Amino acid sequence: MSRMLAREGDTIAAIATGKGGGIGMIRLSGRESLAVAGRVFRPQDPSRTPERLPGYTGAYGQFVDEAGAPLDDGVIFVYHAPKSYTGEEMAELCCHGGGYGMERLLACCLAAGARLADPGEFTKRAVLGGKMTLTQAEGVADIIAAQSAQAMGAAQEARRGALFRAVTAVSQRLADAAAHISAWIDYPEEDVEEVLVSSLGTTLGECQRELGRLASSYHAGRLMRGGISTAILGSANVGKSTLMNLLAGEEKSIVTDIPGTTRDVVRETVRVGEVLLDLSDTAGLRQTDDRVERLGVARSLELLDRCDLVLAVFDSSRPLDAGDRGLLEKLDGRLAVGVLNKGDLPRQADRDQVARHCCAVVELSAREGTGVEELGRTIAEVTGTARLDPAAGILANQRQLDCVLKAAASLDEAIAALGWGQTLDAVSVNIEEALDALLELTGQRASDAIIHRVFENFCVGK
Repeated sequence: MSRMLAREGDTIAAIATGKGGGIGMIRLSGRESLAVAGRVFRPQDPSRTPERLPGYTGAYGQFVDEAGAPLDDGVIFVYHAPKSYTGEEMAELCCHGGGYGMERLLACCLAAGARLADPGEFTKRAVLGGKMTLTQAEGVADIIAAQSAQAMGAAQEARRGALFRAVTAVSQRLADAAAHISAWIDYPEEDVEEVLVSSLGTTLGECQRELGRLASSYHAGRLMRGGISTAILGSANVGKSTLMNLLAGEEKSIVTDIPGTTRDVVRETVRVGEVLLDLSDTAGLRQTDDRVERLGVARSLELLDRCDLVLAVFDSSRPLDAGDRGLLEKLDGRLAVGVLNKGDLPRQADRDQVARHCCAVVELSAREGTGVEELGRTIAEVTGTARLDPAAGILANQRQLDCVLKAAASLDEAIAALGWGQTLDAVSVNIEEALDALLELTGQRASDAIIHRVFENFCVGK
C-alpha cells in the first residue's frame, strides 16, 4: 500500500511483553532503530554491534543508560528492511522481565532518539508499508485476544489472509464486470465482447451469495471470539447452581436443598468443550414473599433480554410444573437449550414439551458430572460456532460487517436495476459502489480515519 506514514522517519519504541514475566522485550522500528539500539547496548563481542549484525541474528551483552552505566544483561535481535515485521529496520531488546528494569531501558531508548510508539503502531506500519493487509492486522489483534483453540485458529487463518482472499475473490469478479461494462460502452468501435445481461446477472448473484455467507459468519464468529453471554434459568431447586459449579470447576454458587438459596446473579467465564461461556447463575424462578429473593428473580428475567443463550434447567426426575411451563413460554423465539438435570434418576419430565420451546435438549446429571461434553457440542451447534470454517474467511468485527452489508446493498440495487432493464452504466455505478465497500474492508481504499480506528484499541507494543 502506498501511503505516507504518520510522522514518517520517526523511530518508535515500546515494551512488547507483559510485565512480571521472566523475560521482557522492548521493540524498536524505524530508520534509526539500530543506531538507537547501539546507544543502549554493549555487546560482549565488540564486533557484534547492532548496526553490524546481519538480519535475523542476535548478540549477547549489556544494556546501559545514558551515562554508560550497566542496567541489565540480555540479548538483542536485529531485522533489516524490508525483511522485518514492519518492513523497516527493527531491533528487539530482550532483558529480564521486571517492570522497573523494562521501564528504565525504554526510557533510555527514548533518550537515545526514539519516541514512544502509538497503540498498534508497529502493526499499523506493517499495513501501511505493504507487509500485511488491514484484515490480516485485525487477525493479529484477534490472536492476542483469543481465549480458546477455535478462536485462536480463526485468528490465525485471518492473519494468514483467509478473509482477504475471500473478499478479494468477490472484488476481482466485480472489478472485471465493471471493466467489461465500461469497455463495451466507451469503445463501441473496438472488438469488445458484448455484455450479456444473463451472464452479468449470474455473476452478481454469485457474488451476492458469497457476501451473504460472509455476513452470516459474523454472529457465530462474534460468539466464538468474545464468549457467549449465557444465563442459567429455571425454577428453584432444579440444580442450576450445581450445574454452574460443575461448569466452573469450583464452587461458585451455594448449593443446598433449601429453595431460593441463590438470590443474586453469580457470574463466571467457563469453557465447555471448545465453547467459551460468560455464564450467569440466577435466582430460581418462583413466587416468593421474600423481598430480596423477588429482586433476584426480577434480575433473572431481565437477563432473558440481554443474553445470547439461555440454559433452561429442569428437574427431569419430576413432571414439569406450572413454573417450568411458564419459563418454557418465555423461551419461544429465543436461543435456548433445555437442560434436563438429575439424569441419574428416572426421568418423569416431558422431554418433547421442552423440545417444543427450545432449540435443543440435553440430558445430564450435574451432581454426577455427566453429560457436559454433549452440552458443549449442543451449544456449539445451536450457536453456529460448530459450523464455522475459518479457512473460508469469517468476519471478525463490526467494521468488516458494515462493509459487507454496504456492498451487499449495492449489489441488491445492481441486480434490481438489471431486472428493471436499466442501462448498463447505471448498473455499473452500483457495482462500483459495492467494490468500494469491499476495498475499504481490505484496506486497499481505506481512509486515514478508518486505519486509525482499527489500531486505536491495539496494545502499545504490537
